[in-house]
Amino acid sequence: MSAEPHHTLPPVRLHSDAELAREALGAPLFARAVRLARWAGPGTRVGVGGELDAAQLPEAAAALGLEPADEDAAVYASQAWRVAVDTGLVDVTEPDEDAEDAEGAAGAAEAGTEGSAHGTAAPGEDLALVTGGAPGEVLDLWLAALETVLADAAVPDLDELVDALDTGGEVDFGRLDWNPQREADFLDGVLANLYLLTVAEGGAGESAVPLPVLAASMVVPDGMGEPTDEVLEQVSDAMMRLDDQFRQLEPIGLVEFRPVDEDLMAEASDEDLAAGPSGAPAGDDEDVSRYGMVRLTPLGLYGIRARMLEAGVDAPAIGELSGKGADALLDTVSRFPESAAQAEIEQWLAGRELPAAVAELLAAARGDDEGAPLRRLRCQQALATAGPEAEPAVRAVLDDAELGGLARVWLAERGVGDVPAPDAEMVFWLTVDTIAAQLAADGETEELPLLIASLTAHHSGFFEQAWRVEHPATAYVLEAMGRLHPDRKAAKEARKAAFKARSRQG
Repeated sequence: MSAEPHHTLPPVRLHSDAELAREALGAPLFARAVRLARWAGPGTRVGVGGELDAAQLPEAAAALGLEPADEDAAVYASQAWRVAVDTGLVDVTEPDEDAEDAEGAAGAAEAGTEGSAHGTAAPGEDLALVTGGAPGEVLDLWLAALETVLADAAVPDLDELVDALDTGGEVDFGRLDWNPQREADFLDGVLANLYLLTVAEGGAGESAVPLPVLAASMVVPDGMGEPTDEVLEQVSDAMMRLDDQFRQLEPIGLVEFRPVDEDLMAEASDEDLAAGPSGAPAGDDEDVSRYGMVRLTPLGLYGIRARMLEAGVDAPAIGELSGKGADALLDTVSRFPESAAQAEIEQWLAGRELPAAVAELLAAARGDDEGAPLRRLRCQQALATAGPEAEPAVRAVLDDAELGGLARVWLAERGVGDVPAPDAEMVFWLTVDTIAAQLAADGETEELPLLIASLTAHHSGFFEQAWRVEHPATAYVLEAMGRLHPDRKAAKEARKAAFKARSRQG
């Protein structure tokens, strides 16, 4: 999978390996490949490429429980056989080319027809992993099967290939306008975008994505307002390609897919089709779904993430930090959306003794670097669910200049008595730290002006003192207050204070 290395995505919520392995074994195409691997034996004949002999396809279809007379049965059998061979579920011995020529000539002389030699097939060693292997080994087999299906999905359909045949029966690739690497990159890009849309919603993959949205993500240039007719036509073409490709990817368990409504394709123009859900009545989910809907399954999330990791993409999964220290936890979850950060923190705490874990979190939250305010915010988030057994570790930092305010807030929220009141210096420092953390977490949100007004309203002459706060982010925070404070007079005072802070910091 082609991708930009070192790019960090939001974390994904994955099912356990055991659950995913069960899903893999239940995927229709993979299950058919396993059945054919068990069916293969001494009488199974294969060609030079390991493909099943055409004369055996009806028997293979019958082994899959299909009606050999069904026109799709041979296709299903051929696909399943290819997956079985590519994954190592079946071992094939291809015919020797010299022997094939000799046997073919002998057969032709004896029968008056053309003939050819055959290779043999037998169940492969990896077939035992299906029932006796660890979940991770089953998933490795499924990933190999996925690669085969993705490669097939990037190939033009049969009608296009027939149209591109020249008079000699060879495919004219120039006429076909097909570049294998370009097609593979396109499909990789589509799946990467689908993955990103999924994890951006929380990483569980619960919502389906309209096909026009996915097609547009590959075609419409960034920043384009109203798409041109040419771009709409490209989106329509991309939708049709994706419709065909997702039909091929669904049997391996990668996606759940609702194809484009055939009646809609018959009645809609390219422009209407490309416009997609934007032309459907507002809130009419049924109409939106007529344009095609796709969702990565839990197994699909696992598979695309595995391919991204192999390509060098930083694609985290919730739970990966459970065995690491609090410093790594807070640094990493500082880049996560809040809900994902909370899920990761809960898993980290679940395997630890709470008093020691809280002490470790508080120690990791210290610092005067740029990321420290957000680390302290995530530490506060982690402590929010801690019970009374955390109190001794929290009390131990009451006199800490960086953590004393956080500790007082935690104790006050639990109604703990005998908590010393913070001095003015700590209050102002905590205010700056809190706003710096919010800016780092979410940027200048609509809620931030209200938070700023609330924090400053309790202190008369706030900005006359705030510029003196010994915090690395003081000037930065005051400048943000100058932009965001809902009171114009206070905003002006904040800008003056920011100037003084900048001058003081040199």
